[in-house]
Formats: sequence, C-alpha cells, structure tokens
Amino acid sequence: MLYGGDLMRQKAKILDEKAIKRATTRIAHEILENNKGTEDLILLGIKTRGVPFAERLAEKIYQIENKEVPILTLDITLYRDDLTEVDEKPIVESNKIDFDITKKTVILVDDVLYTGRTVRAALDAIVDKGRPKKVQLAVLIDRGHRELPIRPDFVGKNVPTSKEEVISVKFEEIDKVNEVMINEY
Repeated sequence: MLYGGDLMRQKAKILDEKAIKRATTRIAHEILENNKGTEDLILLGIKTRGVPFAERLAEKIYQIENKEVPILTLDITLYRDDLTEVDEKPIVESNKIDFDITKKTVILVDDVLYTGRTVRAALDAIVDKGRPKKVQLAVLIDRGHRELPIRPDFVGKNVPTSKEEVISVKFEEIDKVNEVMINEY
C-alpha cells in the first residue's frame, strides 16, 4: 500500500467484521446506559468514517430501544489547524446539521482517536451550530499519542501504537470490507 510516498506494510489485523460488530454493540449499550436512554440524544459522525460508524451505532440503538436517534454529518475541514498542510485548496462539503443541537446530548463519533486535533476541530464546528447540553466522544479505536487534553467517553478498542504505525479502519459502506488493520512504514 502506498501512503504518503512511502511503502506501508500490513502489520496485523486488529478487528475483523465480528469484532467490529461486538464493539459497536457494546458502545451502543454504554451510550444508552450513560445517558439513561435516547431522550435528546444525537449522533454526529465526523466525515468520513465517523459517519458509517454513527449509522451503525444508531441502528444498534434502535435494535435495543426501538427508538430512532438522529444522525448528523460533520465536515471539519475548515476547522482544522493544519488546513494548508492537508491541501492548498481543500474541498469542503456543507455540514448536514439541519437539526437544532441546542440542549441536546451530542455523541461525537469517529473511527480513530489519535492526537485529538480532529476532535478539537469538531468541537469548534459544533459550537458554531448551537450549544448542546453536553458532548460525548465515541471512537472505534483509541491509539494514544494525544497532543491535546481530549479523552473518549466510549471506546471500541485501545490500541497502543508507535508514531510510525498507521491505523486503517475500513467499513463496507466505503471500502467494501469491514476490518481494522495496523500498518507500518
């Protein structure tokens, strides 16, 4: 696999399809338990792979509680502190937040938590859209190496990594396969 001009090699499969389903089920139960049900709950998926993960959580919550939870999409591109490092002319899609988040419990959903900078950008974007009652963070993988004081509330799996390693989450909706791999330079 080519990544950033360097050859990456697959080191190990961290989660297969069944393990992703188990982690999703556990996180859904934890969200419901922590928030005493679905009242005023919103799932906000960070584009790209936070969105299918949020959809899966919402589906699991529906199976458990028989109640639908709104799913919103968040594009944090303009809020990134490394915007010019990402691309000279980034393409920004509009945020699909046509729902009032004021006084709601927002579950911010992403695939991997690393430095915390994506979450910081997402928090900035959320504040621009309203004032939620509280914001909680759900991630499939927490790989460590935080640069900001950000901690997830719900974690599928903690995976200690080196900075030379890359976590690759693949969801069927985008990648035609469900797996989490660890790759290295």
